[in-house]
Amino acid sequence: MGRERWRAIGSVLWRSVAVWLVSTLTMLALAGILPDFQLQADDDDSATRIASTAALGAGAFGLLSSLVWPLLVRALLLVPALVLGLLAFALNGSLLLLALSLIPDGRGEANPETAVVVAAVMSAVASATGGALAVRDDDAYRRRLYRLADRRRRRLAESRVGPVPPGTVFMQLDGVGHDVLCAAMDKGLMPTVAGWLGQGREATHRLTPWRTDWSSQTGASQLGILHGSNHDVPAFRWYEKDTGEVMVSNRPASAVELQRRAIERTGDGGLLTVDGASRGNLFSGGAEQVALVLSMAARRGKENRSRAGYFAYFCDPANAVRTALSFVAEVGREIGESTRARLGKRRPRVGRGGLYPFIRAFATVVERDVVVTAVIGDMLAGRSAVYADLVAYDEVAHHSGPRGGDVDKVLQRLDRSLALIAKVAEHAPRAYRIVVLSDHGQSPGETFQARYGLTLADLVRAGCGLPVPRKAQRTHSGAEARSTVRAALRRPVEEGAGQHRPAHRAEPIVLASGNLGLVSFPDVAHRMTREEIELRHPALLPTLANHPGVGFLLVHSQERGAVVLGARGAEVYLDERPGDLGPLADFGPGAAEAVRRTDGFPHAADIMVNSWYDPQEGEVLAFEEQIGSHGGLGGAQAQPFLLSPLVLSAPVDEGDELVGAERVHDVLRRWLGEYLGPEIPLVTGVARTTDDSRPVDPDGTAFAVVDPAAQDKTH
Repeated sequence: MGRERWRAIGSVLWRSVAVWLVSTLTMLALAGILPDFQLQADDDDSATRIASTAALGAGAFGLLSSLVWPLLVRALLLVPALVLGLLAFALNGSLLLLALSLIPDGRGEANPETAVVVAAVMSAVASATGGALAVRDDDAYRRRLYRLADRRRRRLAESRVGPVPPGTVFMQLDGVGHDVLCAAMDKGLMPTVAGWLGQGREATHRLTPWRTDWSSQTGASQLGILHGSNHDVPAFRWYEKDTGEVMVSNRPASAVELQRRAIERTGDGGLLTVDGASRGNLFSGGAEQVALVLSMAARRGKENRSRAGYFAYFCDPANAVRTALSFVAEVGREIGESTRARLGKRRPRVGRGGLYPFIRAFATVVERDVVVTAVIGDMLAGRSAVYADLVAYDEVAHHSGPRGGDVDKVLQRLDRSLALIAKVAEHAPRAYRIVVLSDHGQSPGETFQARYGLTLADLVRAGCGLPVPRKAQRTHSGAEARSTVRAALRRPVEEGAGQHRPAHRAEPIVLASGNLGLVSFPDVAHRMTREEIELRHPALLPTLANHPGVGFLLVHSQERGAVVLGARGAEVYLDERPGDLGPLADFGPGAAEAVRRTDGFPHAADIMVNSWYDPQEGEVLAFEEQIGSHGGLGGAQAQPFLLSPLVLSAPVDEGDELVGAERVHDVLRRWLGEYLGPEIPLVTGVARTTDDSRPVDPDGTAFAVVDPAAQDKTH
């Protein structure tokens, strides 16, 4: 034991000295290259004194980075996360200037701009050197992971009699459909996932497709998965007549309310109430440990730990600099990709200018790095259940399309993140079962506006006999990553009801959720029936139903309830199982049941509009500015996946289908109960603690310092 300890100490000292020497050489090289950076006095020093100056400067900078940097980041935790990431360069430069000022005789000197460059390069080089040495020393890497987990392991051992049961990590790859995952494995883009499924070795996992509800978007799916109910979530955004508000799934105030309603309906706190952690999600799932969770972002004060994940990640200056550099590289990559698409006149295509390159970089770099680091910390802390969402693919696919070279690179990076998590699982204080799933897929296709030169709102106004603007206004994209960015910036997330409220109360409110549109008349307190709509606006329903860009409408008949309308007078009543599905026939199995369920929601719109769908090409027409969309019925958007270890029971019996997010919740809860026993209730409706506003222990969240060589940050 003593020999092992001295060996570990010697290994740490060796790596520290090696990093110091490399940093010294780096500082010497930069002093020779940069004219405004010098390591010698005005009377000209000898080579020996210059080298000693560089050694002192590198040592002082390393110590300050280790000791002062975490304190600076904690002091700046109230600063918006994106700003903090960009401040990494300035803070590092300031530490370098301070380190140079500590050198005797004033031999070190640099102007502020040069100091920023030197500090960034030295941090990157030191991080790469330390990581390379650690990777080469597998024993050192293993000791490091066990050291991080040792405290929690002892607590688990003291608190339990017998062996510690395995934990479960749920990794959600936002928007990655079953078809995209299979194609990525066939192309060799996701070797980690392919290996789990038996490509080149014995299979350890099974792949199960599942089918979403009509509202195929993260708000409905994740609420159902984490909280067991997505009742009365008809779309990504919808108008509620009783409150006069527009609910938006990725707005913090709406997320809080949706989570409250789900808990009230089920009488259960959520999937993660027992020693769970929620990372990068819209909802908490009842977890005490949260980071980057939107339903917590609306809360102020010490009980809101949602943004604490930024501190845990950026407290390491190497992480901050590396992520900032990768952020800049991703912005450049997006500008290059969009320029090539524009010059090549690719079709379909949507605008990718403005702030979008920065939003994409945040989703594919910052959010990924922070969430993966948080998950690793949870595993090393030995938490029972972790659920995390990686939104990178979904954000890029909205603007680049679900298939192609642009999204292929994102899928490769997601696979590397899964590989890193699997590696860490080998060294965690308890065994972990890694479950990978998605909340929906994406369907390709151009926008409704691009094909027909008008928006859905324009078409509705025309059907109502109202004036139509000469120039169609651009619809708002509801990509989930935008909410995370705005929450990080502490700006209001998404639009409020006022943005959609018409100039006159009698005019309709038209909302878009991918290829699903919702039409509401705010001056009528109840949901209008088909008969009332036809009496008030005789041309509206025929105008919509007969438009070539519309697949079908759902309205509610006063006499027979839900009725689906299609072109040329086609109609299907859903009060009984129809023999002829009419306009729903092309939308696949389960379409009628999904539509019937939505019709029963208290806040279903007066008119629900699903776009046209081409079953041969799998294309839809988005009512938003997206060429990869989801939110309604039609194609791959409603076909996500569930990848589970074989040691867990099968999600469904052979021959059965897994349908709906609520049923996925039941499956995940059953899996947690298979090992954890009675502390995970298997029956919904059993009351548990439902107060998600309770304070969270600030010392309870454990985050790992990720081995920089283990996860690719720039490619």
